[in-house]
Amino acid sequence: MKVSIITVSYNSEQTIEDTIVSVVDQSYKNIEYIIVDGGSSDGTVDIAKKYTDKIFKIISEKDKGIYDAMNKGIAIATGNIVGILNSDDIYYDNKVIEDVVTLFQKENTDSVYADLQYVNKENTNIVSRIWKSGLYQQGKFLKGWMPPHPTFFVKNELYKKLGNYNTSLQSAADYELMLRFIHRHNIKISYLPRTIIKMRAGGKSNITLKNRIKANIEDRKAWKLNGIKPNFFTLFRKPLSKIFQFSFGSSK
Repeated sequence: MKVSIITVSYNSEQTIEDTIVSVVDQSYKNIEYIIVDGGSSDGTVDIAKKYTDKIFKIISEKDKGIYDAMNKGIAIATGNIVGILNSDDIYYDNKVIEDVVTLFQKENTDSVYADLQYVNKENTNIVSRIWKSGLYQQGKFLKGWMPPHPTFFVKNELYKKLGNYNTSLQSAADYELMLRFIHRHNIKISYLPRTIIKMRAGGKSNITLKNRIKANIEDRKAWKLNGIKPNFFTLFRKPLSKIFQFSFGSSK
């Protein structure tokens, strides 16, 4: 099975090399790596070009935001499986893609998700939180559950069938897509019970209370776009659900 990995970036010269190395060092070699850059003005693209022999495609042009960039990558992806790895995230070790593909094949599944670590921006060995996803059961989205988007791998054919990221959403298009695929269309989803992503702390929707409120509004829009209603407590439980899934980490 070919795996397309898409990295979106913009002025990411401080972190993108770590991201790239974590991909090209994977033990699983049937990887199609795509980098979609938003027209960076720093050294991001120059760093990426150092690895052109291991990167299928580098695009650098102005875009309409992170989700538009993801859609550009999906449009040219030819792999059986697609995963998104942002330019400040890294794979936990070099066996990640091998383990993901093994689970796809073993369970004949449509998608795979796993656990994630939030790590220090400067030292990715310092773990602040661990997001344990847990097993999915139909209806868990109504209880505020969601998988960590960077761990979400899905068959390419489902993007063609169910659609890409909705760019009318500024911060919740990843949530909306997983809600649409998993909850609304009930695709087959499998849990890989281990950490596969290290994410540098400081997500856009969680930096401030104001941003968290904006994210909640967008979450409501995600349900409305799909023509389905959450329970009255669903979107209040969503951030709380993450807290209950978290445990505190440490240096390793």
